[in-house]
Amino acid sequence: MPPTSPPTAVTPSPQTSPSGSGKTKVTMMDQFNAAKKEAGDAIVFFRMGDFYELFGTDAEVASRELGIALTSRSKGADAMPMAGVPVKSMEPYLMRLVRAGFKVAVCEQMSDPRTTKGIVDRGIVRVVTAGTITEEDELDARSSNYLAALMVDGKRASVAYVDLSTGRAAASADLDLARVTDEIARIAPAELLVPEDLPRTAPDLAEALQLDLGPRITWREPWHFSRESALRVLKDQFRVGTLEGFGFDDQDLAVCAAGAAIDYARETQRGGCDHLLRLEKIDTGQHLVLDRATRSCLELTQTQRGARREGSLLDAIDSTLTPMGGRMMRDWLLSPLRDVERIVYRQRGVAEFVDGPFLREDVRSLLNGVLDIERLVAKLSTGRVNARDLNALSGSLRIVTPLRTKIAGVYSKALGDLSDALDPLTEVVESIDMTIVESPPMTIKEGGVIAAGISSDLDELRQIAGDGKAWMARFQGDAIERYGIPGLKIGFNSVFGYYLEVPRGQVKQVPTDFVRKQTLKNAERYITPELKEFEDKVLRAEERAKDMEYEIFNALKDQVAAEIPRILGTARSLAEIDVLAGLAQTAATQRYCAPTVDGGDTIEIKDGRHPVIEAMQKDVTFVPNDTTLDRKKRSVGIITGPNMAGKSTYIRQTALIVLLAQIGSFVPASSAKVGVCDRIFTRIGSADDLSRGASTFMVEMVEIANILNNASTKSLVVLDEVGRGTSTFDGLALAWAIVEHMHDVVRARTLFATHYHQLTELSDKLTGVHNLSVAVREWDDEIVFLHQIIEGGTDRSYGIQVARLAGVPDALIGRAREVLRDIETDSDDLGARILQKRHVPDAALLPPGMQLGLFDNEPSQLEKTLAEIDVESTTPMEALQLLAKLKELSR
Repeated sequence: MPPTSPPTAVTPSPQTSPSGSGKTKVTMMDQFNAAKKEAGDAIVFFRMGDFYELFGTDAEVASRELGIALTSRSKGADAMPMAGVPVKSMEPYLMRLVRAGFKVAVCEQMSDPRTTKGIVDRGIVRVVTAGTITEEDELDARSSNYLAALMVDGKRASVAYVDLSTGRAAASADLDLARVTDEIARIAPAELLVPEDLPRTAPDLAEALQLDLGPRITWREPWHFSRESALRVLKDQFRVGTLEGFGFDDQDLAVCAAGAAIDYARETQRGGCDHLLRLEKIDTGQHLVLDRATRSCLELTQTQRGARREGSLLDAIDSTLTPMGGRMMRDWLLSPLRDVERIVYRQRGVAEFVDGPFLREDVRSLLNGVLDIERLVAKLSTGRVNARDLNALSGSLRIVTPLRTKIAGVYSKALGDLSDALDPLTEVVESIDMTIVESPPMTIKEGGVIAAGISSDLDELRQIAGDGKAWMARFQGDAIERYGIPGLKIGFNSVFGYYLEVPRGQVKQVPTDFVRKQTLKNAERYITPELKEFEDKVLRAEERAKDMEYEIFNALKDQVAAEIPRILGTARSLAEIDVLAGLAQTAATQRYCAPTVDGGDTIEIKDGRHPVIEAMQKDVTFVPNDTTLDRKKRSVGIITGPNMAGKSTYIRQTALIVLLAQIGSFVPASSAKVGVCDRIFTRIGSADDLSRGASTFMVEMVEIANILNNASTKSLVVLDEVGRGTSTFDGLALAWAIVEHMHDVVRARTLFATHYHQLTELSDKLTGVHNLSVAVREWDDEIVFLHQIIEGGTDRSYGIQVARLAGVPDALIGRAREVLRDIETDSDDLGARILQKRHVPDAALLPPGMQLGLFDNEPSQLEKTLAEIDVESTTPMEALQLLAKLKELSR
């Protein structure tokens, strides 16, 4: 089936009738086999009445993954494994399979079983994968669910991504191959489409993606990424003759990536992608770049430990009220701006809400009633919207008119532009409110959805069906009186419809025109021509009313769907207003200031604070600190001081303040000036990456190499404890050389926290290096951390005092002090003196050059020679010769 085709009936190969009549007979299993062939590697949910059935290996997988019973369609050698799930509770089962990494094809009944003779037509209506989920209940309301596609050509690449649940589609401008994994990590796709030949054309990248994403990768035939196929798909989807209006040239790699993504989306949704209206061009050169290590170290959207939102920067600053605003806030945080004009444009919108607390409160009160319009529209476009969804859409759009009134006359261009972009969609709201009842049922085919007064024919049918109960009561009373049968009752069942039930003791009074239909233990059941005539009339009215309601609902759905572009435009404007008002709410409650953002080289922060720590520790007064960096006299700041005193917090908060300034937010400081950065690099802490066979120190050095090779004069670099993963002298040498390289070659604004006090000497040798330290107060061998950053270096780390505060045993603390005094004397017999004070037997002392191991060492030649000496029989001359030999061996 072509990717853009609507759902069509599965057409299996015809089978010749055994009767030899020449007529073809299609069985239900023929339909299943045809659907399975079309679905490929997807598990097929095959609709059969009130159940979705699964057959063969699909049934075996479902039974194992879902814990449902496995039966068989027949017995013996030809037994076909079979399992099933109810139609009404299908979604949870389907999603469990998708979350486990499977694809599921839903094969529906395409014709009405009531009016179809023989086997109903069936067809696949959608294929559900991790990247194409649109169900609200299965998605994080404040995060996007991206389907991404990667296209590589030599050393260049592009990544496109689509969120079917919101209608967003975007593609990056050409990227260096080295940037691909960082861009994909930023997008965090639920599913990534990759050409099958990538392991041959870019083996290192293919291996890295396999390690990072594993089962989230879907391998596709290369022709899906061809330029010809992509252009055809994109032009058809967006109904354009050229992509230039979106900022793309036909030769861009982004075209191939975007075409592959949208082709897959249309293939899985069977064409239901009308809400994908435009393709955004993401120019990474316009955004501050944050690689994967930096996003992780700064804990922008989740913590390093536990991957929780709580404790992240996003959690600390996000005061948005709508799911759409929450998703936009996350996108802004991961893609800060570099263009000063755009940053200031946003910042002034935030400032207007900060300066107008009553305006902010009124706007946020209105936004608090807005539901997820984007995902409601996605359900509308993909044909899975119900009456409650339309009511929710209407209720959310109803606030647009009063919201526009509230922000009329604003001074900031950002809010003015957003006000102009808000479309009240009055006719859509009125149509929904007039057509749908206030509290409709979940299903749309069982009636009770359409309000009275919409259709006179529908109202008449409802009256007929509604009068049935009154007619039944009258008929029952008349029959009791007429025939003298006091126990007569009217009932209904699905086998023979309405009936008259007469107690066995009163059967003699039954007239001759009653037709017996069923005998029970204590009663007889009858029908009459009059009752059957009424039954036909009522049941036909009920069915026709339900059908009519369904037709009216579909007409309303089509009317609303025609306005999808206008609805999505309003949804995006509401989301941006929510973000600006949310940032203003955070700024007002957390005492943030408006930073001055320019294209210069100076970063000057007064009384800067860490936004996350301050938000989480509300009962503790945060100690603010200043930061000044430029490219001349203060390009590299070396921060020394004890552990736990706040070095890491200080350098992190500087990076976070710069990042917040570049998304247009206010920042936690009394004042701030930020010369925009092109990239922020961090190297704060590390861990083994065992999956890649890399030790802690190797991970650290890889990250350092990335910084040294990619940082520019416009970058901000934040380094913490570089070189601590190897020997003291190796680490010091590396740290020293890194500082020199940052100062002389890279010339990026840099903060370098370290315990290598020797690095403070660089301030005397390099004009751009300055020393900072953390103030500590000590008395009686106790220390108090003041968390205050002051000018000048320090030559103490207070590690032993910190260990004591941590509860390390006193005996060990005393021994450490002895060792420290010996180290500080720098004596020639340092090793011997340290070992002597361990109070261990002399036999435990190791010969020079020997190391302790996990197992016994092989005896050295020196040991073997000593063991072979017979002291009593050795002459003086032999002793002298042995002594010379031992001396030689000792070397």
